[in-house]
Amino acid sequence: MVFKQFYVGCLAHASYLIGDGGEAAVVDPARDVEMYLDEAAAQGLRITWVLETHLHADFVSGHRELAARTGATIGIGAGADARFPHHALRGGDEVRVGGVRIRALETPGHTPESLSFLVFERADDAEPYAVLTGDTLFVGDVGRVDILSSRLPVADLAGMMYDSLHGKLLRLPDATRVYPAHGAGSLCGRSMSKESWSTIGRERTMNAALTPMSRDAFIAEVTRDVPETPVYFLHSRDTNREGPPLRADRAMPPALSPAAAVDQASRGATWLDTRPFADYAAGHVPGALLVPLDGQYASWVGTLVGPGDPLVLIAEPARAEEAVLRLSRVGYENVVGVLEGGIERWSAERLPLARTASAPVTDAIRPGRNVLDVRRAPEWSAFHVEGATHVPLARLPERARDLDAAAEWVVVCASGYRSGIACSVLERAGFTQLTNATGGMDTWRRAGLATAP
Repeated sequence: MVFKQFYVGCLAHASYLIGDGGEAAVVDPARDVEMYLDEAAAQGLRITWVLETHLHADFVSGHRELAARTGATIGIGAGADARFPHHALRGGDEVRVGGVRIRALETPGHTPESLSFLVFERADDAEPYAVLTGDTLFVGDVGRVDILSSRLPVADLAGMMYDSLHGKLLRLPDATRVYPAHGAGSLCGRSMSKESWSTIGRERTMNAALTPMSRDAFIAEVTRDVPETPVYFLHSRDTNREGPPLRADRAMPPALSPAAAVDQASRGATWLDTRPFADYAAGHVPGALLVPLDGQYASWVGTLVGPGDPLVLIAEPARAEEAVLRLSRVGYENVVGVLEGGIERWSAERLPLARTASAPVTDAIRPGRNVLDVRRAPEWSAFHVEGATHVPLARLPERARDLDAAAEWVVVCASGYRSGIACSVLERAGFTQLTNATGGMDTWRRAGLATAP
């Protein structure tokens, strides 16, 4: 059996290729499908099945793209109400790739239609080699149940999750390998491990969400302190249900001269600066939203920008294609152009530049300065600077009006990535005295400086 995990780091997304006897299935594919096609070709496999554990909300799937390019059948839970050609799967249904059996196991909770897939390496094996758990069971965590709360009550989904975990997954043999669809950093859970796989036995003993507790206690626990839901989640989910547009041979957005880019901005396009914070701080288009590529770029764009909002990208020329591709992974195909020549041409044409101050966190935070902490609520609760103001980055666009725009603010997060983004959000809201505290609260704590619990 060929079994390979693929990992898209910026979305903390894992997908899988399973093959045998010249055939292969791909489970939960990313939007850019070339990696699966290349691997299948290298292994002498033909992709015959594309399997989805559920309708994903945090990324746009490559299921339709793979099917169009290989002739594979898409298998997805019967409850998904999928509106593209597919084979509706129910619990107990099996597909074959060579001598490998893949059996669908209904595990609702994260979504109503969620499936896990049991992988039997040989047709006559009584016990599974692995279970692909989608967003139901992670390494060190379980899936969120609040993302689709507009369709079903959160408590109902949490109860389904408890039943799926304790009535089905935890009844598998301890040696069964667990391969989830996400790892640490994904917004589909709260405290996932950095490990890429586990076993049922290890999760039974090490996963805090699986410690013995009543169904009611579990429901209360998994609905507590959940992260924000980015605005793009429901857009991605609905795109996956309809079947995403095909990407093969899709042209790059046009290169725009500074004048043409300004024209697009005057008609409502958002400037999106994808460079590192240090480059942005040294000089940027006034009013640009900063979301650096080297981080959870697509997720933060999808949190701070609406799915229909047009974008003009500012990117290092060698990374412009990457910036566009990674937006497409979350269903943002609204880039109207890329600034030709980047900020260098903008500057050469003597167009206005704005700058943002930065300083190491240990120098930036000092008595008399207003500190704005943009970390998530659990991070803030763990420790923070005495007297700081807390507004999570995801809430900052709507809550900036509650802050004094005329005051001087030091902006801090865990490391400096989110606080850099926050500085750009505040600049767009009219703030003029901003300092990004580089190194963030992790550096502050390592230095042994005072924090409040």
